[in-house]
Amino acid sequence: MAARKFIVTPAGCAVAAALTGLAALTGCAPKGGYDAGQQQAPALVNAEATPSSAPPASTAPPQPLTESLKAVTIPKMGKVVVDQKGWVLYRFDKDTASPSKSTCEGKCAQVWPPAITDGNPELAGVDPAIVGTVTRGDGSRQITLAGWPVYRYIGDPKPGAWKGQNVGGIWFVVAPTGKKNLTCLPTPAPAAVTPPAASQAAGQPEPTSTGNGYGY
Repeated sequence: MAARKFIVTPAGCAVAAALTGLAALTGCAPKGGYDAGQQQAPALVNAEATPSSAPPASTAPPQPLTESLKAVTIPKMGKVVVDQKGWVLYRFDKDTASPSKSTCEGKCAQVWPPAITDGNPELAGVDPAIVGTVTRGDGSRQITLAGWPVYRYIGDPKPGAWKGQNVGGIWFVVAPTGKKNLTCLPTPAPAAVTPPAASQAAGQPEPTSTGNGYGY
């Protein structure tokens, strides 16, 4: 089944790669808030992708489930995808979509928590045909969009923020089509925040730093 395409309309954000000495473009400064006035629709029951081999039972610590995916509009970014709490979701260039594979493990996954599901998230504005899952190394199931595993970012200070855009030049806000949302790219590429302390590792911790960051 061909997936419907969603068009992300640039909101007048020009990328100025020639700027130096700036952490991000002034016109691309992430802002909170989004248009949540959309009704949810039930997800496709058989959204989970079939793994090539049966994984062992999950050995991951309990993590909050991503219960819904919503296509919403955020200032200067256009259409993005958020979870049930409004946290913006991202995709990672080092992952693969065909076949779906997540390469973000360990400390990377502490900074970029995977969107874990029980296989039945609610959808609003996201085509069920492109929603799937991939089984991670610990046995948990991560949501995919058009094959790409999706994540939250602990550096986002509040729902609707998108400070993870272009982090390291390899992390990008995901559009409702599963493609990268390249409407607004902070330059130079910002560094990621540091991994949280062990006591903060579960759930959606507060950002720890916006300093030198943790590189992978």
